[in-house]
Amino acid sequence: MHLPDHAVHRLYQYRKAISSKPFTARGKNVVRCERCLLAKRYCTCAYRKLVNTQLAFMLIMYDDEVLKPSNSGRLIADVVPDTHAYIWSRNEPNRKMLSIIADSKYQAYVVFPSEYAVENQQIVAQVDQTELADGKTPLLIVLDGSWREAIKMFRKSPYLHGLPMLSFSPKAAASYALRKGSRDFQLGTAEVASLAIAAAGEPLNASVLETWFSYFVESSLHGRSRNKRDELGLLSQLKQEYLAARKQIE
Repeated sequence: MHLPDHAVHRLYQYRKAISSKPFTARGKNVVRCERCLLAKRYCTCAYRKLVNTQLAFMLIMYDDEVLKPSNSGRLIADVVPDTHAYIWSRNEPNRKMLSIIADSKYQAYVVFPSEYAVENQQIVAQVDQTELADGKTPLLIVLDGSWREAIKMFRKSPYLHGLPMLSFSPKAAASYALRKGSRDFQLGTAEVASLAIAAAGEPLNASVLETWFSYFVESSLHGRSRNKRDELGLLSQLKQEYLAARKQIE
């Protein structure tokens, strides 16, 4: 039995409805699941499960990012129950989005490299949930788009400049095999979120998202390959690693 649709599913349907023409991408002829956007043969929806977490996320997505089958931001909403998703607008930021950021029950952080921080912006390397005033829930804001788009979103969104910035320097190069960034160390959105979850003191939940991401990547590569991939053993292995990570928190 599938879980109910989450924020990214709903945003996908909205963005698709207002599109003037069908979105085309690599593998456009693949028959896809409408929820995970993977080839139906490799649909992972049956394995999606929410974790018990004290964190919340907000995805601010660049225009048609939500339509891309390779987008990994949706994996955050697959795992974290309190996830919000909005399409970025430079001139008219969503009012509901702004109200959530300002909501007193949350302590919002923008997850971004510290080299882009504005003057006097607070930079933190971890979030200690026990030190937050009034039991506030950390709201981790992730900018979802290409590297160039993410920089633009941050620079052109003054409502993010007054928030503390959660920043870290990954030691390993990105393992994101679907859409490589311009820098060797650029990570996929779900990988960034996994690091952020670990930095907020929830390493087991971070492992669930990390393994869910790896399973997603391999499933996507299988689904769009014109040649028969012979790495079904790897796909099965990654699935089992995800299930094992999930079992640790059950």
